[in-house]
Amino acid sequence: MNDIPTPPRRRGRTRLLLGAACAAVMAVAGTVIAAPSAYAEADRTVSSNSTGTHNGFYYSFWKDSGNASMTLRADGRYSSNWGSGTNNWVGGKGWATGSRRTISYSGSYSPNGNSYLALYGWTRNPLIEYYVVENFGTYNPSTGAQRLGSVTTDGSTYDIYRTQRVNQPSIDGTATFYQYWSVRQSKRSGGTITTANHFDAWARAGLNLGNHAYQIIATEGYQSSGSSDITVSEGGTPNPGPTTTSPNPGGGNCTATLSAGQQFGDRFNLNVAVSGTNSWVVSLGLNGGQSLQNSWNASVSGTTGTVTARPNGNGNNFGVTIMANGNWTWPTVTCRTG
Repeated sequence: MNDIPTPPRRRGRTRLLLGAACAAVMAVAGTVIAAPSAYAEADRTVSSNSTGTHNGFYYSFWKDSGNASMTLRADGRYSSNWGSGTNNWVGGKGWATGSRRTISYSGSYSPNGNSYLALYGWTRNPLIEYYVVENFGTYNPSTGAQRLGSVTTDGSTYDIYRTQRVNQPSIDGTATFYQYWSVRQSKRSGGTITTANHFDAWARAGLNLGNHAYQIIATEGYQSSGSSDITVSEGGTPNPGPTTTSPNPGGGNCTATLSAGQQFGDRFNLNVAVSGTNSWVVSLGLNGGQSLQNSWNASVSGTTGTVTARPNGNGNNFGVTIMANGNWTWPTVTCRTG
């Protein structure tokens, strides 16, 4: 796949500086007291290329020219301003190491021209630059790209694309690498991003990630102007995307629908409603790392991989508790007549 007709893009960035947060102590009236866990660094404005930590969050700022700047504020908040004299810049707050975390963000985003608001990150082995584009200015980054499907999650459908950069700057110097994209059809400037849903959808399309480098909610501008004020945090309610099966093509009108139950720090409940028959077999395809902890109102076999449920005399609605192990993506569900 040749490069899409986007402007020449970056990225002469400095290598990652993995800041380590240290616990502080304060001596008060002769007594040593452990400092509270809250971070209280003063606001700091950066206008030259740098990476580091601020108030417990990793940040990255890069530009190739112009007057773009980013002010690091309390906790996961940052604000940015850039003028038309800036060629290309990108910056934001997040985490030094990416993962399948659920991310919440909110704030304002006001671009004038070509700009993105996105979850942005890199992996190594393979070297991949990835975007989950939540909002953009006058230029849709998917223009001319290779479309490889879509994923519905967090209240909208995202179109999936792949592009290639040949001998371009990367986090490891000049290299040839792929870019993976999820571009939201319904733009927004705040909400929850269930990263696992995008990573899994990319993998189903043959787009595999490597070992994670950094992961941030970024503002980017190219030959444009604008401003943003974004606050980033980890957590939120993971969104499963599509949940209803199609009728079984092999015979019988059996449909199973998932709905959310209670969520805990390490596990979540799902409710399953079966319609079309009273004699059914429902299969739940658990995702990587997940396991079945508990079930009710059905006879359920298996604890990992594909879990199978059959009626046990308690009707056509049952529930399961799934240990997430860091993977909050809902299982796939199929239904057939028993």
